[in-house]
Amino acid sequence: MDDVFSTKILVAGVDEAGRGPLAGPVFAAAVILDPLRPIVGLADSKTLSESKRDSLYILIKEAALSWSIAAASVEEIDRLNILQATLLAMQRAVQGLSIQPEEVLVDGNRLPDLTMPAQAIVKGDSKVQAISAASILAKVERDKLMLDYHQRYPDFSFHLHKGYGTRQHLAEIERFGFLDVHRRTFNPVKTMLMRQRSY
Repeated sequence: MDDVFSTKILVAGVDEAGRGPLAGPVFAAAVILDPLRPIVGLADSKTLSESKRDSLYILIKEAALSWSIAAASVEEIDRLNILQATLLAMQRAVQGLSIQPEEVLVDGNRLPDLTMPAQAIVKGDSKVQAISAASILAKVERDKLMLDYHQRYPDFSFHLHKGYGTRQHLAEIERFGFLDVHRRTFNPVKTMLMRQRSY
């Protein structure tokens, strides 16, 4: 992985996790890596096994110059829309860094509102190590919340489907109804709400 995009020392990578699921907040992380403490094995979190992500999550927190994890709530997703909520979570993650970066590199094609120079990089999580690190932090943090959801709502297999619209999750919604953690502007929850109101 060549960091052709990062020429300055204090570069923060930013990525999100959880834009697509039907439940839970969207998470974002920002990471400033230490060039003197390289982390072997960084890659797009989606390409890594769960155990590999978990071990890298610990390493990143130990070795990075600064890291921050933030979220936008289900209420914010429903009020703003998922894109704006994602950008808000990214903005919060950057603002949470203990060191102000000279530049921010964001995975994707949209930028949050920031006070420092930034650029969006499509597939940045596979091109820039700091973005890869951010993708891992955001993904692992969100998955931890899904395990907590499974404890709170044992009728729902959040530990398996992680809130995504799998056949199993859709069957659970159909059988048990939707929860406070479900996004009301996402189908099938949106359709169920409309159906209820029409009765």
